[in-house]
Amino acid sequence: MDLGNREKFLKIYANLPLGVRGEIIAVLEDGKPITWDVAFFEVDNNTKQSEIILKKLQKLELI
Repeated sequence: MDLGNREKFLKIYANLPLGVRGEIIAVLEDGKPITWDVAFFEVDNNTKQSEIILKKLQKLELI
């Protein structure tokens, strides 16, 4: 079964050590840095920003 980007992200996030979750994983086009925790908040709440974050993480091959 092929997981979607959201599911891949949540699976990776669940396995991260707590100390890593505060690290920056991407910088969006507007220059805003995104940490694992911020990305989780956006993805968990299924916001418009989460779509942008997930696409960026896929492009960076993090998910």
